[in-house]
Amino acid sequence: MSGQKNDYGKRSHYQSDNPLNGGGKRRNPEDERESNAIGPEDTVYRYLCPNKKIGSIIGRGGDIVKQLRSETQAKIRINDTVLGCEERVVIIYSSSEETNRFGENDDLVAPALDALFKVHDRIIAEEPVDDQFDEFQIVTVRLLVPADQIGCVIGKGGQVVQNIRNETRAQIKILGDDHLPRCALTSDELLQISGDVIVVRKALFQLACRLHDNPSRSQHQLLSSSSNLYKTSGGYVGFTGPNSGLTGPAQEFSLRLVCPTENIGSVIGKGGVIIKQIRQESGAMIKVDSSASEGDDCLITVSAKEAFQEPSPTIDAVLRLQPRCSEKTEREPGDAVFTTRLLVPASRIGCLIGKGGAIISEMRSLTRASIRILSKENLPKVASEDEEMVQITGDINVVSSALLQVTTRLRANIFETSGYASSSGRYDSEFDGYGGSQIGGSGYGPYGAYTGRMKP
Repeated sequence: MSGQKNDYGKRSHYQSDNPLNGGGKRRNPEDERESNAIGPEDTVYRYLCPNKKIGSIIGRGGDIVKQLRSETQAKIRINDTVLGCEERVVIIYSSSEETNRFGENDDLVAPALDALFKVHDRIIAEEPVDDQFDEFQIVTVRLLVPADQIGCVIGKGGQVVQNIRNETRAQIKILGDDHLPRCALTSDELLQISGDVIVVRKALFQLACRLHDNPSRSQHQLLSSSSNLYKTSGGYVGFTGPNSGLTGPAQEFSLRLVCPTENIGSVIGKGGVIIKQIRQESGAMIKVDSSASEGDDCLITVSAKEAFQEPSPTIDAVLRLQPRCSEKTEREPGDAVFTTRLLVPASRIGCLIGKGGAIISEMRSLTRASIRILSKENLPKVASEDEEMVQITGDINVVSSALLQVTTRLRANIFETSGYASSSGRYDSEFDGYGGSQIGGSGYGPYGAYTGRMKP
C-alpha cells in the first residue's frame, strides 16, 4: 500500500507530539476525548450500512463491534439512525501507520483499512444469494467522502477512477447531490461501487488506498459534525446550544452585520417573535443597534462564547439572519439577487484575502459568489474607523455558501491567534478546511442556506 502512486501529494506521515495519540492509560475524560479524536493525518472511512444489516456488525450487546475493534485496533463508531434514512454511517478511523497484515500477501495496511474490510465482509455476508456461486452475487457498496477529498479518487479529467474501472471491471459512480442520503453532511460526496463480490472488493481496496494516501483537510471535524449536521427534507437537525459539551478553551466570537433599516422589522418580527426564535434556536446573543443607524443602515451584532471543536452558535444565527438582513434586488420576477454586508476588523481582513489574494479567489471559485472587500470611501457610516467591509452578492444559496466560507475563516483566525487552534492540531491556516461542517441548528438547506420554517 505504501507504494501507491499519489497524484495529489502523499501524506507526510504526521507524528503528533501528544503522547495520548500513542496509546497508554487514559487518565481522565478530557484525555479520552482527545484519544478518540480524528487527527489530521489519520485514515478515515465512512461506510453506509443498510439499517436492516446493522446488527451484523454490532452483535448482541455490541459483542461483534467490540471484537472488530480489538482485532484491528481501529476505532469504529456507528452513528445513530437519522429519521427517514435507510442507512447508517459507520465511521472507521485509525492512525495512518501501516501495522496490520492484510490479504493473501500479508501486505501492511492501516488498521482502519483492515477494519473497513472486516465490516464490509460482514455486511456483504448478509446479502441474499440467488446463485450457487456466490462470487457472482451482485453487490453495491456506498461510501461518504468529503468534497475536498473526492478529487484523489476522480483524478485529472477522471483518469484515476477510469483506470480503476478498467482494472477491476467495477461500476464506480460519484453520485450527485440529489442522491445523497439524509445521513450525509453538506460537504459530502457519495461514492458508489457495484459489481460481483470479487470485483467490488478489488475496487474498494484501490479506492480505500487512495483515500488513505490523501486525507481530507476537514476530517478532524467529522465526529462532532456527524451528530450535529444531518441532511433532512427540512434542512439540518442537531446542535442544541452553545453549552452542548464544550471540550476546549472558550473564546468570545462576534460578527457585525450591516442591515438596511427598512429590513429591521423582518429581523425582529411582531413583538420580537422572530429574533427571539433565532436566539433560542442558535444559542447566540443578537443585538440590533438601531440607535447607531445613520442613513439607510443599522448594525446587528451576533456573539457567543464558543469552543473551537464545537459548532458555532454565532455562525448559526448569522446564517438564519442573512435572508432577512440582506439587500434584495429583483432582476426579474422570481430571480432575486441578495447582497450581504459584514464588518470585519482591519487586523483580521488578511485571513480572508490571503497571499496575493489566494484565499478570496478560492472562495469566489468555490461559491461562485461576488465577494469584495470595499475601500474606505465605500464604507457605511455605521462602520468604525478600524473596520473594513466584506460585501457578498449572488442568489441566496450562493451568498449563504460564501458567508459560511467567510465566517468560518474569521472564526478559525480568532482561535488561531489565541494560540489554541494551531497548537491543538485541529486547524491549519494552510487548509481552511471547514466546508460547512461547523453549522449546527435546524433549517439549513444546500450550501448552508436557511430553509426551515420561521414564524412570519
